[in-house]
Amino acid sequence: MSRNALRIWLLSVLLFFLFGLPSKSIATEAKITNFLITNTSKNVLIYFRVENCFTTKMGNAILAGIPTTFTFYIELYRERKLWFDKEISNLEIKHTIKYDNVKKTFFVSFNGDGKDPGQFENFHKAKMAISDLNGIVVAPMNALIRDKKYYVRVKAQLEKVRLPLHMEYVFFFVSLWDFETDWYRENFIY
Repeated sequence: MSRNALRIWLLSVLLFFLFGLPSKSIATEAKITNFLITNTSKNVLIYFRVENCFTTKMGNAILAGIPTTFTFYIELYRERKLWFDKEISNLEIKHTIKYDNVKKTFFVSFNGDGKDPGQFENFHKAKMAISDLNGIVVAPMNALIRDKKYYVRVKAQLEKVRLPLHMEYVFFFVSLWDFETDWYRENFIY
C-alpha cells in the first residue's frame, strides 16, 4: 500500500469515527421543558424544568460530597422593529446541591428565587428541587406595554467544579460532566 493511500485510509477511518458514529451525549442532552409564562396582577412569572441534567458521573460526584451548582439565566426582552430588542430584565439564579455522607442528607440551596434551603433524604427529590423552577418573578407588570411583543429566554448551565488544591487537574473526569443547555425562547404578547 502506498504512503498516500495509507494516509487517505487513515483519514477516512478518523472521519468515520468523528462524524459517522452517533454520539451518546446527544441522546441525553439537557434541555428546558414544560415552560409556562403567566402573570399575577403585579408580576410576570415563569415555570420550567430542566430535563436530563444529571448524568451518572455527576450523581457519583454528588454522592462523594462534591457541591454542584446549576446556574439559570433568564432574560425578558421587548421586540422592536428596525432597532435592537429592549432588555426588560436579566436574572441569574443558582441552585446548589451538596450531600452529607454522615447524615445521609442532601442539602439544596436556592440563590435568587426566594426559596428557603431544603433538606432531602431521597436523591430523586433533591434532583427535582434543583431542576424545577416554579413561579420565578421575571419582571413587574408595570414594566410591560400593552399590545407589544415580548419574549423570555432561558438557559441552564452547570458551573465548573472547583476542587481544593487544584485537584481538578488530577481528576480530569470532572470536566466531562459539565453541561449547558441551548437558549430556550418563548414569545408572548402583553
